[in-house]
Amino acid sequence: MLATAMTDLLHIKHPVQCGTMQGLSRPEFVAAVAEAGGLACLAAAIFETPEGLQQAIEQTRSLTDQPFGVNVSLFPALSPRPPEEMIQAAVDSKISILETAGRSPEPYRQQITDAGLLHIHKCARLRDAVKVDTMGVDLISVVGTECGGHPSMEGVTSLVLIPRVLESVSKPVIAGGGFSGGRTLAAALALGAAGVNMGTRFLATRECPVHDKAKQTLLEARETDSVLVMQSLNNPLRSLRTPWTEKILEMEAQGAGLDDLLPYISGESSRTGWVEGNIEQGIFPAGQVMGCLHSIPSVAELMQEILAEADQARDELTKCFG
Repeated sequence: MLATAMTDLLHIKHPVQCGTMQGLSRPEFVAAVAEAGGLACLAAAIFETPEGLQQAIEQTRSLTDQPFGVNVSLFPALSPRPPEEMIQAAVDSKISILETAGRSPEPYRQQITDAGLLHIHKCARLRDAVKVDTMGVDLISVVGTECGGHPSMEGVTSLVLIPRVLESVSKPVIAGGGFSGGRTLAAALALGAAGVNMGTRFLATRECPVHDKAKQTLLEARETDSVLVMQSLNNPLRSLRTPWTEKILEMEAQGAGLDDLLPYISGESSRTGWVEGNIEQGIFPAGQVMGCLHSIPSVAELMQEILAEADQARDELTKCFG
C-alpha cells in the first residue's frame, strides 16, 4: 500500500491514474481501473448530451463501488456541449472527482467549487501549472513531452518539467509522460510527485477496448515509433508512427495549412481505428513508453505488477542508502 496526498484526497488505494483517452474511457474500462484501486475518468467528450454522460456514470456505478471521475475537455473541438453543461451533469450525478484538461479552467472554478468537487487539472507547461495552483485546484496533473496525446510546444521532458513544477506550486502533483511501471512510479514519488498518470501502458490491457491487432502493434513498437504531428499548427500531438502520420509530416514540411490538413487530422479519420484494428489510417495517440510494453495483462494484474516493481525499487534504493 502506497499512501500519498493523491490517494488520501481521492480515496483510492494506489497512486496510479489511467490517463483519460477519448473514445476509450468508457464505463467498463473505467470500472476495471477503479476496481483495481486506481483512478480513471469517463471522457465527457464521448457523449453528445449531458444525459448520455449521466447514463454512463450510472452504468459505471453498476460495475464498481470504487471512486472514479469525469474528464471534461476544455478544448472547444472536443466539447460536444459547453463544458459547464457537462460539469453540471457530473454534479447532478453526484460525482466527486472532476478532471479538466486543455484551456484554463478559471471560467468554471466557481461552479466546481460550489459543487464541492475534487478538481484535477491536467496541463503541459510550467506556467499553466503555476496559474492553476493559484485558482485553488486540488491536484495538478502535468505531462512531459514523452506523453501520448498533447504535450506542449516547449518540448520539455518529464524529468525536467516535473521537478520544476513541484518547486513552483503548493498543490500535490500527478506526474505524466514516460511512466509505464513500478520503477517509474517510484521515480515519480522520489521526485516528490503524489502519483502518476499512465495512458499508453493501459492501452495494452485486456479490458481496454482496443482491437487485439492494435495492442499487438503497440507491443512490437519501439520507443522511437512515435511522432509529433500538428506542430505547425501550434498544437502538437504525439502519435503512433504510421504511413498516415508520415503523410501529415510531409504536408506540414511543405507548408500545408489547417484546411489542407483537416481531412488527415480530424477525429473522423481515426475514430474506429483503435477498436477495429485499422491503424494504418488515422492518428493514434501513444507515448514513447511503447518501447516498454511487453505484455497484455488484465488491469488488475497490471496494477499488481506496478506495485510489486515499485516495492522492489524501494528495496534496492534502501540498500544504496545503507
